[in-house]
Order: sequence, then structure tokens, then C-alpha cells
Amino acid sequence: MYRPKPEETLPYFHHYISLVQDGNIVEILKNNQAEIQNLIKNIPSDKAEYRYAEGKWSVKELLMHLMDTERIMTYRALRFVRNDKTDLVGFDENTYAPMANAENRTLIDIAAEFQAVRNATIAMVKHFTIEMMDRSGTSNGGSCSVRGLIYIVAGHELHHRNILEERYL
Repeated sequence: MYRPKPEETLPYFHHYISLVQDGNIVEILKNNQAEIQNLIKNIPSDKAEYRYAEGKWSVKELLMHLMDTERIMTYRALRFVRNDKTDLVGFDENTYAPMANAENRTLIDIAAEFQAVRNATIAMVKHFTIEMMDRSGTSNGGSCSVRGLIYIVAGHELHHRNILEERYL
């Protein structure tokens, strides 16, 4: 399985995709899952509500954002794999974050949900054929392939994991 070409996603997502190593995307998602789970389990409880600057998300809000984004991107991938040609609208992550109820969740609970979300992603993606990964649709006013969406999931997580490690922990 090859990496997405630049024209397979909106330019905004190219940075995320560039973070993903070469290899089998399902194996990459599995490896990322193990690494993010280990990171979450090692976050001290007193850091769960930490924000590195005013107006930035807390650690728990950032983790909820990762799950929200993965769900949305995989939903788009499902629609495109099924040849749905409906133009899908975008979402505003900054309006989602305060609605996630992160402050009333534990890191253990968030880790368990994150594992369930990733397991669902892997269960779906591992059965995609090359032909299915080549399918595309439109969202946010631009074209995106299924392959691009799955790489965005992996790269988006890596992007935010780097921010967690550099600015939060």
C-alpha cells in the first residue's frame, strides 16, 4: 500500500501525512495505538487538566480531540469506500472540545475509549482493498481519498502526540 499523493488530500493535511512512516498503514495504526496508550498511562493525574498556555486545550481535551477527529475521518472514509458522493461538511474542533465533557472524565476512561475507537478503525481499515483506498469524495470543499483519510488519522495523532510530549509533559 502506497502513501497518498499530495492531490489526494487538502494541503492543510500534508503535514500530518508527512509524519507517518513508510509501511503497512494498519500496522502503523496498531503501533501508534500501543504508543499513545503507553503515553496516556504515564501522564501524571495532576497533569490531566494542564494547559500549556491560556486558551489551549487541557491534556484530556486534546485526547478527546484525537478521538473526535479519528471518528470523523473514518466516517468520511466509510462514506467514500461505499461510493457515497455526498459532499461532506467540515467540523470546527474548537467548538467540539468544550462539549466533550473532558473535565469529568478520568485518564483511564479516556484511554479505554481511545483503545475502542482505534480498534474499530483497525477492524475496518484492515479489510480495505487497494481499489477501496483509491476511492475518494469531497469534504471541506476539497477532494480526499480514503487512503488520505487513513493517513491523516495516523499523522494527526503523531502531530498531537509530539505536542503532548513537548509542551504538556
